[in-house]
Amino acid sequence: MTAKSDFSAEEWQLILEAPPSAAMIVVTAQRGGTFRESIAMARAYVEARQQHGESELLDEIVAAKPERDHTHYHSPEELKQHGLQHLRDSVAVLERKATPVEVDEYRRFIVTLAHKVAAAHREHGQDVSESEQAAIDDITAALSTTPG
Repeated sequence: MTAKSDFSAEEWQLILEAPPSAAMIVVTAQRGGTFRESIAMARAYVEARQQHGESELLDEIVAAKPERDHTHYHSPEELKQHGLQHLRDSVAVLERKATPVEVDEYRRFIVTLAHKVAAAHREHGQDVSESEQAAIDDITAALSTTPG
């Protein structure tokens, strides 16, 4: 089993910041609903904590307060590109140090988080807008995983 102690401080920070980065990519994909989407992100962490014990690594990740990258971006597109790179980098670190099952659990957590954030605010009668779905697709691609 992999634990926080297996990573340097910088690696751990990267791993903790990636899920909120994915959430911010979804939040900025469509205007409106920021408050509800922020609550949905917090709720996704709470729900993941309730699955406690299935993965020590994921337990340690979701036990921490969601860490935001505090870089100020000039546009949603800049935030998105930086966030997607952040996701790729965090998975690369995990692939070097964690088990394949733990890496898959991390990917699933992020994709689930992105879906919950997108569905938190209905736009034009849809649970997930086209731009939010495109953001989720980009996140999924960056994580090198398949949806679902």
